Amino acid sequence: MIRTLPVRRGAVAAIALGSALALAAPLRAEESLLQTNVEFSGTIAWLSTGAPAFVIAAVRNGETAFAGFGERAEGTGQAPEADTIMRIGSISKAFCGETLASMAAGGEVALTDRLQDRLDWDVTVPEMDGRPIRLIDLVTHAAGLPREVPRPEAPEDDPFATNTPEAQIAGLAADPLLFVPGTGASYSNWGFDLLGAALASTAGKPYADLLAERVLAPLGMNDTLFNPRPEDRDRLMQGHNFDGAPMPFAPTPVSIECAGGLYTTAADMMRWMQWHLDRPAAAEEEMRLIDHAAWLYRDGLVPAAGFDEGGGEMDALGLGWVVMMPEGNRPLILQKTGGLQGMFAYVALAPSRDMGVFVAINQFSTSGFSVMVKTALDLITTHSPR
Repeated sequence: MIRTLPVRRGAVAAIALGSALALAAPLRAEESLLQTNVEFSGTIAWLSTGAPAFVIAAVRNGETAFAGFGERAEGTGQAPEADTIMRIGSISKAFCGETLASMAAGGEVALTDRLQDRLDWDVTVPEMDGRPIRLIDLVTHAAGLPREVPRPEAPEDDPFATNTPEAQIAGLAADPLLFVPGTGASYSNWGFDLLGAALASTAGKPYADLLAERVLAPLGMNDTLFNPRPEDRDRLMQGHNFDGAPMPFAPTPVSIECAGGLYTTAADMMRWMQWHLDRPAAAEEEMRLIDHAAWLYRDGLVPAAGFDEGGGEMDALGLGWVVMMPEGNRPLILQKTGGLQGMFAYVALAPSRDMGVFVAINQFSTSGFSVMVKTALDLITTHSPR
């Protein structure tokens, strides 16, 4: 069942009361417990975030549930639906990690391959203390690279325009390493920019084509893309800045596709989560095993910076995933946050419990982000306790 609730904030008390009564009442025959709890949790979360709109989608044991709240874009009067298109920012990194897992499972790359050997650019990739940057270092934020590539400021309506291969080559040539690769972890968009370029170089095709071939097309994720199509205009969710002002739909250059370029829908995210949770499936089993493994544990890493905003401390890093070990009643979680152009998004998977949750709000808000993440983790803990 899919439900959208375009309600006004002036009716907060009535909404909360109505939702509580709905939860207390007997379930309707056609409505599952998962759908009921998604709607109830989503209502409370949306009212608490202060964002114009809120989206929540869950998958458990093959069942899906969705709810959308508020107004998709200012003046539309439309609540977000399961096919509403939104930016997911750095959740794109988990897709890029999955692409790497596919290539590793197929023997096309090894995780320990040097970046130097997989990047067809005319540049000498820096090393430190004799340690090269490897693909596994890039995907676990362990390469020693700064968070962003050094580049000139770009226009507000095209903020990524100056993130070019030329800027990245110049940055590498300037010997930017902050620590010995593999000895620490510090969140780096630049590392994923380079990973996307390396995978494209290895495959001999654009990263977008590689991602579509390995991940999106097999799952029928037809609305997951890097730049919306003209016909998508009436399905876009408008992002908002911290002050509530609408933010532009900035174009996505090739250079940031792996690190943070994707748009998607809740419907596509439910398809994606179902694939990740289908552990008994023989098809692509090795790819899934590689993708879900914890490759770099926090213990002994210096530094370990930029990974603790997603509902708890990072215990390990996977292929784009931040791994949280079981704690209390909460099972092991693979999670990833994303924030770009006025959108905050979060996905959490509990592979051992066959459950995943995706949530998004369309306004930058630190308190709203915390509510969003807690809602997702609480829903998993409620339905799939350890």
